[in-house]
Formats: sequence, structure tokens, C-alpha cells
Amino acid sequence: MSRSLADWLSYLEQLHPVSIDMGLARARLVQQRLGLGRPAPRVITVTGTNGKGSTCAFLASLLRASGLRVGVYSSPHLLRYNERVQLPDGEASDAALCEAFTAVEAARGETSLTYFEMGTLAALWLFERAALDAVVLEVGLGGRLDAVNLVDADLAVVTSIGVDHVEWLGDSRSSVAVEKAGIFRAGKPVLCGDLDPPSVLLEQARQLGCPLLLRGRDFDLAYGEQGWHWRGVDADGQPLELTDLPLLDLPMDNAALALQAFARLALPWQAPTLVAALQQTHIAGRLDCRTLCWQGRTLNLLLDVGHNPHAAQYLAQRLAQRPPRGRRLAVFGLLGDKDLAGVIEPLQGLVAHWAVAPLPTPRSRSAEELLAALQARGASADAWSSVAAAIEAQAMLATADDEILVFGSFYSVADALSWLARHGQSGSKRQDNQG
Repeated sequence: MSRSLADWLSYLEQLHPVSIDMGLARARLVQQRLGLGRPAPRVITVTGTNGKGSTCAFLASLLRASGLRVGVYSSPHLLRYNERVQLPDGEASDAALCEAFTAVEAARGETSLTYFEMGTLAALWLFERAALDAVVLEVGLGGRLDAVNLVDADLAVVTSIGVDHVEWLGDSRSSVAVEKAGIFRAGKPVLCGDLDPPSVLLEQARQLGCPLLLRGRDFDLAYGEQGWHWRGVDADGQPLELTDLPLLDLPMDNAALALQAFARLALPWQAPTLVAALQQTHIAGRLDCRTLCWQGRTLNLLLDVGHNPHAAQYLAQRLAQRPPRGRRLAVFGLLGDKDLAGVIEPLQGLVAHWAVAPLPTPRSRSAEELLAALQARGASADAWSSVAAAIEAQAMLATADDEILVFGSFYSVADALSWLARHGQSGSKRQDNQG
């Protein structure tokens, strides 16, 4: 009897004794048994503490707009596992994923694989069969020992370097940088969007003979009153420039990085096509503005998966640039291994009232812990039993001039999207387009 996708995912969750088991030996063995080679003629691997998802989305949009058949592998997903594997026709279907999992399961034999390793090998199996021109791979955790690193990248992209996942990556930017630099390949170009990359990352690129393009030196962006400007270099090192670009919903730092990655691939440079591709790039849960008619009132929601200090600081910067006409009300949940103080402090002065809730995972911080941390800082806050209950509480308080910010985790945003769906709609997008 064949398994459904839900059956497969339940099976994968129990397949390995721990959810994260860093190392490539087991996955590489199964990769070889599957006969997997390169998933496409062009492979771009993207790592970083923050900004991976939007950088991958921007780059995929640029590649598709240039007429290429593109595959994208990303994680985690919000509502459907299928979101992780993007093929030229959209998300991988249940049937395609089940076929891929069946192939990986047959090849692994007695070799134990984690959920993420099984998923990565399944995605690579699908990519090889899709006759792709390019594949964009988002690293799940770190880089050096992440299953995505089974594939040799033609272009390695590092978005940013911050301290997160200290249990696996270490507690310093230098230790994190070592792991990120693990995706570099000898002689292949490296892009770094961090304005202050640790020296160990630069040294690794030098030792491997990687052409290195740094933000602030080789490419950069600048903001004007009504738009932004980009400068970079092409594959031959010749200057490129785009001026008076329209402001975007997603981080323009990551758009600038994606533009430089695209330029380095020596593809046709058609400025109007590229600008349109950037404008059309959206990701659920990243500065995701929605409106909803609820109990006869218009609600304004902003969903953001930011869950560490770096992401919180960026979110605070964007929120300060676009204050609501009324109040900003927050719905907040956080995992236990995240820096609670570092996440809430940048946002304190921007939120009038907080509704905190536990996330639907054993890894969550309790609502009581979140409430205590906020009240100790003098914030107005109350606690609820779930993210959905917290959203409804804030919805009861909100007027059409207010904004409800849901953030702190992929779990928070996933629950918000489920709540929107239960109320008969996913919410319509608001196009704020503020810098």
C-alpha cells in the first residue's frame, strides 16, 4: 500500500533518533547509491544567519525572468511541506514528493537519515529529473555539515553572519563564519552581503582561491527619497549599475545581493526585466502585509518570521519607517533556544500592547516566561493559550487604523495563516512598498 505525503512526513519524523545530526557521511552514501550527480548546470548555494529565504526568492525570480527553468530548495515551510521544493511549474506535488521519498527510502537501506537529509535527497532527486537550467539551494543550518552541501556550488552566497543556533554553530561570529564558509569550493566565486565579515571567512576564500565579491567594496546599494540604487560588477569585473529602482516589500539588502549573484552568472543583463522580477518577488511571512474583514471591521496584519536579534533589529527598522495611523499591537511567540531579550528589545518602543502565547512545539518558551520578560521592561502585555487566541484578543482591540504584528517564529506565522484561512480567506496583500 502506497504512503500519502502525510504518511511519509510522519514516518520521516521518527526515522532518526535525533532531529539534527550534523555530518555528510550518511547522506553522501545514499546520494551515491541513488546515482545523484549535479541537479542542474548552474548551482547557487545560499547560507547566512538571516536573509537566506528572500535572497533565494529574489535570485530565483531573476533567473526565471531570464527564461531559465529553475528549481529552489528552501526550509522550513509554513503550511505545506511542498513549499520546500519549487519546480518550474510551481511547488512539487504530493505525488512527486512521494515518488522521491520512495526512491530515497529504497536507496538508504540500513543507513539512518534525518528528516532534513531525506528531504534534501528527495529534492535533489526531483531536480535531476526536471531538466533544469539552474538550482538555488538554501542551507538549512550552518553550511559545512548541512545536507545541502552535498552539492558543489558554482556560486556560494553568504547573506549575513550572526550568532544563532549556538549549540551547533558556536557562540561567536567567527565560529559561525567557519561553518558558513564550508559551502565554498576551490576556484568558485563567493559573494558576501555582510558588511563586516569575520576574517576567518575571508581567509577561507583566499585559501581556496575563490574570487570574492564583498558588499561595500564590489557591490552595494544606496537609498534615495523615492527609490534605491544598485551598483555591482559583471562576470568580467566590469561595472554595472541600476538607478531609481522602486522600493520593495522584502529586504533590499538581499535584492542587492541577488542582483550581484545574477550578474556573476554571465546571463543576459536586461534591466527592465530584472527590475520587474524584483518587484514581483514576495514570500509569505516576510514583511507580509495583509488586510482582513473580520466581524464587520477591517484588520491590518503584518506577518514576519523574524526570530533572532538580527532579524528583530531589521524588523524594527522597517516598522519605524512605516508607523500605523493608530497603534501597533503585537502577537508574539518564541522558541526556547532563541535570545528573548535580543528579540524584544528592538521592538519595545514600537508596540503599544503585546499578546504572547506558546508555540505549538515542545521547543517553545512558555507564555508566562514571555509575559514576565515584557512586564519586567514595563511593557503592556497579556498571555494567551495559543497564537490564534492571542490574534483574536488583539483583533477585538484593533481598529481599522491599528496594525497587528505577528512575529517571533515560523510557528507564529503559520498559526496566523491558518487562522486567516479558518476565517474564510488568507487575507489580501497590502502593497505598502515603504523603504
